[in-house]
Amino acid sequence: FRAVIFDMGGVVLPSPFPMTKEYELQKKIPPGTIWKTIKDYGDKGAWPKLEIGEINAEEFGQIFSEECTKIAGETVNVHDFLPYLEHGMKSPISEVLDAINCLRQEGYKTALLTNNWIQSDGKSLLPISRDHFDVVIESAVVGVNKPKYPIYNLCLSQLNVKPEDTIFLDDMQPNLVAAKSLGIHTIKVEDVHVAINELEQQLNIPLTSTNKGTTPVRKEMQFDTRKFTEYLNNQLNMGLTHEPEVREFSHGQSNPTYLIDYGPNVTKMVLRKKPPGKLLPSAHAVEREYRIMKAVGNHGVKVPPLLALCEDSSIIGTPFYVMELVQGNIYKDPSLPGMTPESRKKVYREMVDTLCKIHRVDIDKAGINDYGKHGNYVERQVGIWTKQYQRSETHTIPSMNRLITWLPQHLPTNEVTSVVHGDVRIDNFIFRRDQPEVVATLDWELSTLGDPISDLAYSCIPYFLPTNFPIISGLKGVNLNELGIPTHEQILEMYCNEMQLPNIDNFDFYMAFSFFRVASILQGVYKRSKQGQASSDQAGVTGKLAEHMSDIGWSFASKEGFRLFNKTNPSIGSGTRKYSTHAGKDSEKYSRSKVAESNKDMKLPIHVSALPPSTQQLHSNLLQFMEDHVYPVEKSFSEYYSSENRWTPHPELEKLKAKAKSAGLWNLFLPHSDHGAGLCNVEYAYLCEVMGRCLYAPEIFNCSAPDTGNMEVLAEFGTEDQKQRWLKPLLDGEIRSCFAMTEPQVASSDATNIESSIDEDGDRLVLNGRKWWTSGAMDPRMKIIIFMGKNDKNAARHKQQSMVLVPSDTPGVEIIRPLTVFGFDDAPVGHGEVIFNNVSVPKENMILEPGAGFKIAQARLGPGRIHHCMRLIGSAERSLDLMKERVKSRVTFGRALVTRDTILRDIATSRIEIDQCRLLVLMTAHMMDVAGNKAAAKEIAMIKVAVPITVSRVIDRALQAFGAAGLSGDFPLAGFYAWSRALRIADGPDAVHEAAIAKKELA
Repeated sequence: FRAVIFDMGGVVLPSPFPMTKEYELQKKIPPGTIWKTIKDYGDKGAWPKLEIGEINAEEFGQIFSEECTKIAGETVNVHDFLPYLEHGMKSPISEVLDAINCLRQEGYKTALLTNNWIQSDGKSLLPISRDHFDVVIESAVVGVNKPKYPIYNLCLSQLNVKPEDTIFLDDMQPNLVAAKSLGIHTIKVEDVHVAINELEQQLNIPLTSTNKGTTPVRKEMQFDTRKFTEYLNNQLNMGLTHEPEVREFSHGQSNPTYLIDYGPNVTKMVLRKKPPGKLLPSAHAVEREYRIMKAVGNHGVKVPPLLALCEDSSIIGTPFYVMELVQGNIYKDPSLPGMTPESRKKVYREMVDTLCKIHRVDIDKAGINDYGKHGNYVERQVGIWTKQYQRSETHTIPSMNRLITWLPQHLPTNEVTSVVHGDVRIDNFIFRRDQPEVVATLDWELSTLGDPISDLAYSCIPYFLPTNFPIISGLKGVNLNELGIPTHEQILEMYCNEMQLPNIDNFDFYMAFSFFRVASILQGVYKRSKQGQASSDQAGVTGKLAEHMSDIGWSFASKEGFRLFNKTNPSIGSGTRKYSTHAGKDSEKYSRSKVAESNKDMKLPIHVSALPPSTQQLHSNLLQFMEDHVYPVEKSFSEYYSSENRWTPHPELEKLKAKAKSAGLWNLFLPHSDHGAGLCNVEYAYLCEVMGRCLYAPEIFNCSAPDTGNMEVLAEFGTEDQKQRWLKPLLDGEIRSCFAMTEPQVASSDATNIESSIDEDGDRLVLNGRKWWTSGAMDPRMKIIIFMGKNDKNAARHKQQSMVLVPSDTPGVEIIRPLTVFGFDDAPVGHGEVIFNNVSVPKENMILEPGAGFKIAQARLGPGRIHHCMRLIGSAERSLDLMKERVKSRVTFGRALVTRDTILRDIATSRIEIDQCRLLVLMTAHMMDVAGNKAAAKEIAMIKVAVPITVSRVIDRALQAFGAAGLSGDFPLAGFYAWSRALRIADGPDAVHEAAIAKKELA
C-alpha cells in the first residue's frame, strides 16, 4: 500500500448520525425524518445538491425544510440543521490525527475525500487543517460527490496511485461499495479506534505516535540524565551506553512525568518524580505511589510494570520511580468521540469494574494495613484539604469558606475502609487499542486507605462540567443516551450492584466533598505556578478554576441540605409535573379547575436542585450558554446599539439565535410541549432569572417581551389561521411583534379608559386611535401589531374592549417617533408612538371574540409579570456580582473598599433583599401553577410592586460602589437601573397595584 484515504464526518470528525437524532429530538421533529428525506428524494433532493455545490447552506435550509415537511406530513423547520452539525463536528478526533501523522512519517500518502458543502459565507466546510493531507478532495468544490466513481478517480489521480495501492476508510456502506468496485481496499468505520487498529494490522506499522502527549522538557523541569543512566546501570544492570531522549508528558498537573527513550533495543520507560522546590507537607509522595502500585498490582489490579524506586534526592534532585511504558489508548475526552455507543458503554463499564477491583483489594493480604489510618477518612480528608487550601490561599473564595464550615457538620456516619485511588477519571486508565479493556491504572499520588464512595463520587465529576472545561473535560449538556454513555446515576447503580451495596442516600455530600478537594488541589497548582514550581505550563490558567469548582461543590452541599431538610419535613418538596402557565376559565386546555386539580400535590421548589431533572439540565445548559456566547458579546452589543446603525439588529444576533435553537434553548417560556419547553411558571422563573442577567439575552432565546406575551395570546386564543400566519414565524424567530394599548390622552393604567375605536364596516374592522409606548414598534423586523381598542362603548365596563391583529404594513399605520426611557431608546426594538388612521383589516383578525380584550389582557399580564420580575432579579444578582468584584479591586484613602463597613452593609442588605424577592416571586408562580392566575391575583400585584422597588435599590448600591463608571455604557448597571425604574410604571404603576392589594387584604 502507498496511500490511505480518509472520509471526514464519521472518521476524522465525529459522526453526524447521532447529532441528527439529537437535533430531531430537540426540535420535536418526527424521528428519522431527516435521513428518510435524504433517502427518498435521492439525487433530486436538496442534500446531494448541497454536496455538489449547486446550492449553498442558506438556500439548503429553505428547500430542505419543504422536503422534510412533505415527508413528515407536518411543518418542519430545519434552517439551523447545518449550523448544528457544524458545531458538533468542529473538533477532529485526536487518535485519527495521530494515525495520519504516523502514516506520513512512514512515507504513506494521505488524502481527505469528503462530501461537504458551501457555507453561507461562500467558504467550504473544512474544520480541519489541509496540512494533514497530501490531497484534499471536497465534493462541493469539485462538483461531484460520493459514491459516484469520478470523485474516487480524481482522488487517485491527484495521489498518483493505483486503486489496489490504496486503503479507504469511510463510515457509510454505499461509499465503501463504490470504492471497492474500483479495486480500492476498504475499512468500514463504526468505531474509529477499532478501525485504526485494523489499519495498523493491514499496514504492519504502529499508528500511535511514541511521543504522543509529550512535549520538550521545560527548562525548570530538566534533570541530570547522565546520573540517571548511571543509576539504571547500577540498580538494574541495564548496560546502557548513552544518555536517553527525554520528553515531558503534558498529561497531569502535579508530579512531573517523563518519557525515557534509549532507542529501539531498550524498552521505553516512564519516570515520575517530585516537583522541584519547597513543597507542602506530605504532598507529591512518589514513594507512596510506588508502594501502592506494587501492592495492588499483585492483587488483581492492572498497573504498569514497576522497575525501581529511588529515594535518594542526589541522583536527579528529588525522589523518583521508574516503570515500563504501557502502550494503549488514553481517552482524555470523556465523551469518547469516534466510538460506537456500545463501545462507550463498555469503556465506562470497564472503568467501574476496575474501580471495584481496587476497592476489593484485601489490605491485610496486600501488606498495606498501615498505608493509611482506619476510619473517619472523610473527616481527616476535609481537615487535610482545608489546611492545604489555606496554605495555598491567594484570595478569598466565599464558597470554599462555606464548604470548610459545612462539610465537617455533615460527615458520613457509616464509612468502610478500603484502598482508595483518589483520582479516578477516565484519562487515568490505559485501554487496549483493539477493545475496551483496562491494561493499566495510572496516577496513584492521592491514594490512601479510606472511604471508597469518595472515589466513586470523584469519577462522576465530569458529568457536571462543560465539555470545554480546562484540565478536566466535561459531559455537561452532552446527549449521554445517544452516545451510549451511562449517566452518573447509572454509574452509581453499576457500582452498588457490583459491590452489593444499598442505595447511597448522601451521595451529594460526597460530590460536594469531591469538588471541594479538586478546588483545593487547583488552588495549590495556582500557587505553585506563581512560584514557578508547577509541572504543567497550563497551571497558571487552570489553577484559577478553583473558585468555579468550589461553587459547584457548594451547589451539591445545598442539594444535600435540602435532602436532609425534606427528610425531616416531608410536607416540603418538589413537584415533577408539567403544567400550563395559563388558567383561563373558558378554555378546557387552560381551565383553572383543571390546572388546580392536576397540580394539587405539587410542592414549591425553592432551589434549583428541587426542580425536575430535565429542568435542572435546561437551567445548567442556559447558564453555560450565557458564559460561552452571551457575556462575551455584551460589550459589542452595547456599543453597536449606541451607534448610528442601532436601528438594525446586531450582525451576530441571528447567529446566536441559531446556536440557541441548536442547543434546545428556544421558546422556553411556552408551556405547550408542541411549541415550547413545556415548563410551568415556577420552572420557567428560574430560567428567566438567568436571562435577566444581560439585557440582550432574552431575544437570543426568543423569550423577549413583547413577543412572549403576544405569542402566549396567539397560542391560547388565536384561530388556527392566525397561528399559522403569525404565531409560527414568531415562534421561529423570523419576525417580531408589538402590543398597542397605552394612549397619551388617558391614564392607560386603567385599561377601561382607552379611547381608540374598533368599528365594523361590512366584513372589515376599521381602527382609529393614537398609541404610545408601543414596545417593539420601531424594530425593522416587526410585522404584526396586537391593537386594543373599544368596539362597544355601551357594553359592561370590562366588555367594551377587543384585540385585533394588524399587519404592520397595513395602510393607515404610521409610526411617528421612538420614545426614550431616561435617554435610552432601546434600539432596535424601541418604544414607538403610533397613529392608526382608518386602518382596515378583515374581521377574521379579531382575537377570540368582540369584548374579550380585557380578559385577554389579564391572561397576558399574569405570566408576563412573573417574567419581568424574575428577569429583574437576574439583573439584581448580576449587579451584586459586579459590585462584589469591584469593591475587591478598588482602594480609596488607603483602604480597600471591601473593608469598609458601609460597603459590607450594602452587600448584606442586597443579598437579603434579592432572596426575599425571589422567594415571593416563586411563591406567586407556584400559586399560579396550582390554583390559577385569578387565585394568585394579590400575589401577582405584590411582586409587581415589591420587585422593581427592591431591585432598583440593589442596583443603586452597586452604582454607588462603582462610582462614575457605573453610570457609563461600559457596564450594564445604568441600563439595569433604567429598566427597573421603568417597570414601576410599565404594566401598571405601583399605586394601582397597591390599591388592589389593600382591597383584597381588607376583604
